[in-house]
Amino acid sequence: MSQILPFHGTLYDTTVVGDIQHVVAPPYDIIDAAGQQALHERSPYNIIRLELGLDRSGDSPSDNRYTRAAATLRDWIKTGALTRERQPAVYYHTIEYRPPGSSPNVPTKLLRGFLAAVKLEALDSGHIYPHENTRAAAKTDRLNLIEACGANFSPIWSLYSDPQGVVLGLLETETKGTPARYDFQDDAGFREQLWAVTEPAVLDRIVDAMRSKPLFIADGHHRYETALNYQTTRRRQAGASTGLQPYDAVLMLLAPLEDPGLTVLPTHRVTTTPLPSYERITSLLGDAFDFQEFPYTASTEGTARTQFITALRTSGRTAPVFGMALNGDTRYITLTLKPTHRPSAQASPRTKLDVSLLQHLIITKLCPTQQEQEAILYTKDDHEALNWATRGTGTGALLLNATKVGEIQAVATAGERMPHKSTYFFPKPLTGLVINVMQG
Repeated sequence: MSQILPFHGTLYDTTVVGDIQHVVAPPYDIIDAAGQQALHERSPYNIIRLELGLDRSGDSPSDNRYTRAAATLRDWIKTGALTRERQPAVYYHTIEYRPPGSSPNVPTKLLRGFLAAVKLEALDSGHIYPHENTRAAAKTDRLNLIEACGANFSPIWSLYSDPQGVVLGLLETETKGTPARYDFQDDAGFREQLWAVTEPAVLDRIVDAMRSKPLFIADGHHRYETALNYQTTRRRQAGASTGLQPYDAVLMLLAPLEDPGLTVLPTHRVTTTPLPSYERITSLLGDAFDFQEFPYTASTEGTARTQFITALRTSGRTAPVFGMALNGDTRYITLTLKPTHRPSAQASPRTKLDVSLLQHLIITKLCPTQQEQEAILYTKDDHEALNWATRGTGTGALLLNATKVGEIQAVATAGERMPHKSTYFFPKPLTGLVINVMQG
């Protein structure tokens, strides 16, 4: 159902560019303006110069950040800063990390996957499933970049089901005892490792094992839809052609759904427009929710916050439970959905999601206008959400529990799309470890 294509990756030559940690970057869509500038200053070879170049005054259709990225890519290949591998490969990649908020004595987790080119399929093909909606502006930006450069700098992150761990077993057996191509600590303190797997017999077995597996896009929906649009453009330009062309595939990081190293974080909401009083909120929502309060004073706030978050997580295992904090109010609150208001077993997978229930039963009542909802801020960090509310960045915080991987799979398989900002897969794969330069 999915076609994995070993490919000739283009990688940095560290004898030219220096330490790999100085030239890679986080995904473009989580980099703010300060981070963008810092990465430009970190190294003249940082991938940010290709993935998210700086705008300049006087930019024109013939000289802009996309055309400059293309010229820089050509220059780096010409001078040897980037080199194309001689053998087709897939790239086994691991990230050893701690989830946000974990204490230092908590054991690390290990995310395992592999980088490969994957044949593009229409999103209604039943082979590759999206789970989120996309926005036009982001796709336009990414299309401008890929049209200028003809390359994928950042992998789309997709998931596949492999309960027996066959594919990871092949990769680990092949790389065991072999020094990693890259082995470094990234900016977050996570250990990143990468191996090239080139043995033809192993590659054939991986390709064969993946052929029956549908893929579920975890992160990179805009990039996938952009790759489809680029494919359409290139096919129109090329006319009739036979066989797979380089633009018929896109760079992906593929990881198994069942891997315990996979982490999905919730995306909390912080309102920035005026909210009703707490008393009014209990009146608006009391028919559907049971409220539990965690009051605090200045000296007990830390303890109350811990108890509140623990209750949110624990109770959320068996029922839809949300957390709330209001600016100027000295209590944290959990809201547990009453059994009479919970979706039926026959409801669609999307309807059953906590994030859908939050939107339908809480946000539409507290922030009824589109303007109020568009002013909402988002964060994956519990404490950041609460601090934004209590310290005045926002007017209130609405916390969720994380969407389960199985729920995401159910929504995608049903042909539905999740609400905006539903999931945050962690840790994000870095940009620049392996580049897919599309020749021809």
